[in-house]
Amino acid sequence: MTSRQQSVRSSSRGFSCGSAAVTCGRRSGFSAASSGAGCRGSGAGAFGSRSLFNLGGNKSISISGSGGFPVCPAGGIQAVTINQSLLAPLNLEIDPEIQKVRTEEREQIKTLNNKFASFIDKVRFLEQQNKVLETKWNLLQQQGTTTTSKHLEPFFEAYISTLRKQLDNLLSDKGRLQSELKTMQDTVEDFKSKYEEEINKRTTAENDFVVLKKDVDAAYMIKVELEAKVDALNDEINFLRVLYEAELAQIQTTVADTSVILSMDNNRCLDLDSIIAEVKAQYEEIAQRSKAEAEALYQTKFQELQSSAGKHGDDLKSTKMEISELNRLIQRLRAEIENVKKQCETLQTSVADAEQRGEAALKDARTKLTELEVALQKAKEELARLLRDYQELMSVKLALDIEIATYRKLLEGEECRMSGEFQSAVSICK
Repeated sequence: MTSRQQSVRSSSRGFSCGSAAVTCGRRSGFSAASSGAGCRGSGAGAFGSRSLFNLGGNKSISISGSGGFPVCPAGGIQAVTINQSLLAPLNLEIDPEIQKVRTEEREQIKTLNNKFASFIDKVRFLEQQNKVLETKWNLLQQQGTTTTSKHLEPFFEAYISTLRKQLDNLLSDKGRLQSELKTMQDTVEDFKSKYEEEINKRTTAENDFVVLKKDVDAAYMIKVELEAKVDALNDEINFLRVLYEAELAQIQTTVADTSVILSMDNNRCLDLDSIIAEVKAQYEEIAQRSKAEAEALYQTKFQELQSSAGKHGDDLKSTKMEISELNRLIQRLRAEIENVKKQCETLQTSVADAEQRGEAALKDARTKLTELEVALQKAKEELARLLRDYQELMSVKLALDIEIATYRKLLEGEECRMSGEFQSAVSICK
C-alpha cells in the first residue's frame, strides 16, 4: 500500500505544496526539508536539505548542508537535485526478500523524487503562465468587458430583428398562400360540383338514349313485322289471283266441255239449243256471280290491304321520322357528351395545375420556414456559445484573480521566509 501526499502552505490562505510520504511493509523513509533557521553568511536566506533513507533496523543515511546565500532566489523555486550515491544498494548480507523489498522501496523513492522534481518544474511553468495571464488580464481590464458586451448587443439585436422581420414576412406569405389555397379549394369544389352535375346530366342523357334506343328497336321490329305482313298479304293476293284465274279457267273449260257434250247429245234430236242456252245462262250467271264475288272479295281485300298499308306506311313514316329525330338527338347528345368530356378534362387539368402550384408554394414556404428556423437555431446556438465564452472568460478571470491572490500570498510568504519570518517544509515520510 502506497500513499502520496503533497502540500504547499502559506501563512494566510492555507496553500501547501511539496510534501510526499511513502508507506511500505517495512520501516523505511525519506524526507527532505528546507529551513531558514540555519541561514548563515551574507545572504538574506539559507537553504538546507536533509535526506533520510532507512534500510531496515535503525540504520540511516543523512546528508545536510547550509550556505551563506540562498539557493532559491526570490520569485522562483530551483530544481531539486538527487544524490544518486544514496540510492546505490548496500552489501549488507541480508535476506533476499528483504533486499527485494528494499529495492522496490528505493524504486518508489526514486519515482517520488522524480515526481517531486516534475512538480517543482510545473510550479515554475505555472508561475510563467501566471505572469502571461496577468498581462492578458491587465489588457482585458484596460479594454473593458462592458464595451465589448455593449458592442455585441446591438449586433445580436440587429440580427434578431432581421430574423423577426423574415419570420413576419414568412407568416404573411403563409397567410397569403393559405388564402390562395382556400380560394383554389373553393374553385376546385365548384368545379367538382359542376363536374358532378355534368356527370348526372350525362347519366340522364345515357338513360334517355337507352330508352329511345329501346323504342327505336321496338319501332324497327314493328316495321319488320309490318313489312313481313305486307309481303304475306302480297303473296296471298297473288295466290288468290292465281286461284281465281285457275277457277275461271276451270269453269271456262267446264263450259266448253259441256258444250261438247251438248253437241254429242245433238244427235238425239232433242231441243238442245234451249238446254244449252239455259245451261249456258246458268253457268254464265254462276261465272258472273263468282267473278263478282271474287272481284268484290279482291276489292275488299285490296282496300283492306291498301288501308292497312297506308296506315302502316304512315306508322312507318312516323317511325322513320322518330328514328331520324332520335338519331339527331343522339348525335346532339354525343356532341354534348364530348364537350362535357373536354370540359371535364380541362377542369381536371386546371385542378391538377392548381394543386401542383399550391403544393409547390406550400413546399417553398415550408422550406423557407425551415431555413429560417435553422438560421434562428444557429443564431441561438451562436448566442449561447458567445455567452458560454463570456462565462468561461469570467471564470478564467475569477480563476486568475484567485491564482494571482494565491501567488501574491506565496510571494509574500517567500519574502517572509527569506527575511527569516516564514518557514516552509517539504517532507516525504512513511
